[in-house]
Amino acid sequence: MAAKNKQTIYYSVLVYQEWSLYIATTAKGLCYVGSQNKPFEELSHWVNRRFTNGELVHDDEKLEKYVAELVEYFQGTRKSFSIDFDFYGTPFQLAVWNALCEIPFGQTQSYSDIAYYIQKPNSIRAVGTAIGANPVLIAVPCHRVIGKNGSLTGYRGGLEMKTKLLQLENENSLTEGSKQYV
Repeated sequence: MAAKNKQTIYYSVLVYQEWSLYIATTAKGLCYVGSQNKPFEELSHWVNRRFTNGELVHDDEKLEKYVAELVEYFQGTRKSFSIDFDFYGTPFQLAVWNALCEIPFGQTQSYSDIAYYIQKPNSIRAVGTAIGANPVLIAVPCHRVIGKNGSLTGYRGGLEMKTKLLQLENENSLTEGSKQYV
């Protein structure tokens, strides 16, 4: 049996104001956005679990367009992302992650809203699990998912990061009816 080719995953560190996070891409698109202020090991561990022949290569140039869009988001001038993604997940996870991308900037939805959107209304817990496995924080906006009662719920990047992202969107949103988090 022939050995599989190595999968190269390019990474960089995005640093903008109080934000510092690792991001990574394959040749196909953005595959990972890490948690705020977490060490390189968070990225390394994720790559080791997802790619049997993954090789991490630091390359700021390959990540420039992704960094640019994320910085525009942090500045409040970007409401949606136009970059390519390279998701690795089950068909159910992919359906959930794609549904997350449909939540408008400055708005929130509940786990049950997502379950209904993907036509799996009895899969609320599975939706939560899929959201927790989202590898592309911020650009795939799982921070916009809250509890049905309006409470902030778990987030891979931590509730402090989730709160900051929701505040940033509320401050830069012209959408009426947005929920406010302080």
